[in-house]
Amino acid sequence: MSYLNFNKTLLVNLDKSLTKEMIRTNRAGTYNSTTLIDCNTRKYHGQLVMPLPNIDNSNHVILSSLDETVVQHGAEFNLGIHKYEGNNYSPNGHKYIRQFDCDVISRTIYRVGGVILSKERLLVSFEPRVLIKYTLLEAHSPTLLRFKPFLAFRSVNELTHENDIANTSHVVVTDGIKMCLYKEYPCLYMQFSHKNSYLHQPNWHKNIEYYKEQERGYDYKEDLLVPGYFEMSIKKGESIIFSAGISEISPRKLQSLWDEELTRRNARTDMFTCLKNSAEQFYKREGDKTYLLAGYPWFGARARDQFVALAGCTLTIDRLDYFDAIMQTAIDEIMRFMNGERSGFKLQAIDDPDVLLWFLWTIQIFSKATSLSEAANRYEEIATKIISFIRKQNHPNLFLHANGLLYVNGTEKPATWMNAIENGRPITPRTGYVVEINALWYNALKFTSELSREKGNEHAADLLDYQAENARDAFSKVFWNGTYLYDFVDGNYNDWEVRPNMIFAVGLPYSPLDKLQQKSVLDICTKELLTPKGLRTLSPKSGSYRPIYVGGQLERDRNYHNGPVWPFTFGAYAMAYLKVYKQSGKSFIERMLVGLEAELTELCVGSLPELFDGNPPYKGHGGMSFAMSVAEVLRIVNVLKKYENQ
Repeated sequence: MSYLNFNKTLLVNLDKSLTKEMIRTNRAGTYNSTTLIDCNTRKYHGQLVMPLPNIDNSNHVILSSLDETVVQHGAEFNLGIHKYEGNNYSPNGHKYIRQFDCDVISRTIYRVGGVILSKERLLVSFEPRVLIKYTLLEAHSPTLLRFKPFLAFRSVNELTHENDIANTSHVVVTDGIKMCLYKEYPCLYMQFSHKNSYLHQPNWHKNIEYYKEQERGYDYKEDLLVPGYFEMSIKKGESIIFSAGISEISPRKLQSLWDEELTRRNARTDMFTCLKNSAEQFYKREGDKTYLLAGYPWFGARARDQFVALAGCTLTIDRLDYFDAIMQTAIDEIMRFMNGERSGFKLQAIDDPDVLLWFLWTIQIFSKATSLSEAANRYEEIATKIISFIRKQNHPNLFLHANGLLYVNGTEKPATWMNAIENGRPITPRTGYVVEINALWYNALKFTSELSREKGNEHAADLLDYQAENARDAFSKVFWNGTYLYDFVDGNYNDWEVRPNMIFAVGLPYSPLDKLQQKSVLDICTKELLTPKGLRTLSPKSGSYRPIYVGGQLERDRNYHNGPVWPFTFGAYAMAYLKVYKQSGKSFIERMLVGLEAELTELCVGSLPELFDGNPPYKGHGGMSFAMSVAEVLRIVNVLKKYENQ
């Protein structure tokens, strides 16, 4: 049996199958996403969803879904499914599904009487085009296939409704048609690899519902245009390929294009290969620029997320080519920022206080994956410029104090990754000396000293070491409360909340804590924060503990960093645990990975989400596929492999 396989019993149970989603991308921003049974539950779902920079900065759903109908002896069996008012699902095509798997690409097997039909799909690399292949595996009599496209032509942030503006006309192209509902949009070309007949009958299907949006407190009903339907015969053993894209293609090339794309896909046979495939989905190439998206379905390229996730999403899976491309794009933007520019960046929130420190950590991981010499040759110059930029107080919200620590203002605008806001102000106003920012600062000073010394700059290295020692001494005096670390300190205020941010002071390669302090921090994180999915964002002992990520936008924002588990913190925790317990800690971390591996068949098949509830059963929420989650778990899987070789 395949690693990611779902049988009929699960698939026909809507309570289970509708909670499981999948996503595939083309590494240029376009994606294909829906549930395992092809019933869209989010406004972000669609067969072809793509960025349209000429319109705005969001993605746009062009082709929402494609309903298939099997026709035999005049009897019609519709394989599609949509949710309508009153919790009604129609036309209940999921009852014909016998199997779903996605070892290489997604494949659904339908059985209608004596007909067995296979459906597979993939996206064309770096091109906004989805290919769906139908193969008739078994049939005992003449069989027709009918296809109804559901068109949206709208932003993922909006919903569409029946209107008189939509252009419902079509133009015939080779073995298909093209349509453009609104003038600012490109034409959608819908073509088949076989000759077909098309009947144009424009009709709005009204009040289709997306229950995930309803759960999140958003508008959740829309109308979609079905322009008509395509029909063609198919013989046993025969395959038909459907193409949807914004340019015309020769139908004769569809099979060879399919074969070519299929050779680029890698099998998902275990946790590592699943996460490897997932990591590559976050790559986004824009012309000569390359970014790492923060996640799907609604995130763009965010600076902090990119640098936290970059090593795990590239170096641990031997994609040095993408690491180089993404770093070069990032360095160009960082230099613009350090030269005084404050807007116009594709890399969002590049001015957040901890971003440059995470960037230096990324270089540090690179040095361990390659060599210190290679890292110094490539990045010593930019690293020393960043340290100088911070020391000269040129950052708009990162202030170096006389005690050697960094101070940030987080009262008016979020200064850290705990960045939820209410009425424009931080819900978790971490301000002053923030624990992970200063742990990152100490680590950055020590590592940049290494780079300088490797390049022969002994004097510069000595100065960095001296400053690092000052920061280390102040770190313990400011943050250590005798048992663990304050989350942040501002003047006379010490924040005693037990949060996962302190674990970075142990898990980073250079720790400002002594061994007893490291173990004490690890112990309290294990006792109060650890779950099978990672660390809670707040201890259950706190009066502010809100572990369940549900409700409308405001309720979810209030809960966001006050109890739910963010699995990316597992990376720092695992490194801290291995640092304290060394080889003897390996088996415990391996057992922890089992809880995360179980999620590969839950919210987003083959990937990990943004966060989980802080209490059992630790249900996944947020972005269905999240780069920091995938990257940090991948990094730990890779670290454990090295322990096996010791």
